[in-house]
Amino acid sequence: MKALILAAGRGTRIRSVHGERPKCLISIDGTDSTILDQQIGSLFAAGVREIGIVVGYEKDQIIDYVKRNYTHCLRRFRFFVNPRYMETNNIYSLWIARDWVQDDAFVVLNADVVFDSSALLRALLSPTPVTMIVDPEWRDETMKVVAVNGRIIRMSKGIPREEFSGTYIGITAFSEAIQARFIGKLDAMIQAGRVNDFFNVAVQELADEGVPVGLASSAGLPWAEIDDPGDLTFAQQHVFPQLTGTAAAA
Repeated sequence: MKALILAAGRGTRIRSVHGERPKCLISIDGTDSTILDQQIGSLFAAGVREIGIVVGYEKDQIIDYVKRNYTHCLRRFRFFVNPRYMETNNIYSLWIARDWVQDDAFVVLNADVVFDSSALLRALLSPTPVTMIVDPEWRDETMKVVAVNGRIIRMSKGIPREEFSGTYIGITAFSEAIQARFIGKLDAMIQAGRVNDFFNVAVQELADEGVPVGLASSAGLPWAEIDDPGDLTFAQQHVFPQLTGTAAAA
């Protein structure tokens, strides 16, 4: 099992808090522990063997941080550079690492989400080719999903409250069996110039074609997607104190 952290973005909406640092290097509790540390700890705790990190904005800060703090397990990390991070979305970052994720199950996550490793375990145990981790509760300004009989059929930020089945927390797991088809979708979209799409557009196309897209519930588990100072305040008050994943796991 591999994990790919998409960490190329600039995070402009939270610049007032983190300055010229990538979002993933924001401290989660006032100490040296960062969002990236929490992600790494949770991924290792869930049984992930290798972690790829796609970098772009202030890439050297992220690479140097990992090399400095994970010397004991550095062989488990790979870095990929998105040179077009200022003009592309996360589909392009994922596409850059497409060869590395092939031939193994993998999970993709945005670099600004903090989560309990138990939520990831629920996704990894799912029998569906693609599984999105979903909170049954509504949260503003995040992608929502509509599910029928345990399968996600639609995903969009524009889904209204009366239709939504859950809030996507920014983590998707892919089985080895669906890789070729999914990466084929990415290739076609990039070749068509759709570099500003979210990779979830490719997942939606798979769902439209009948591929089962499952949902793993994060119900009862803490998580936060940190896009702006308000998100960070919420996470500091309600999420960080509850998280059980630690960067010590390796």
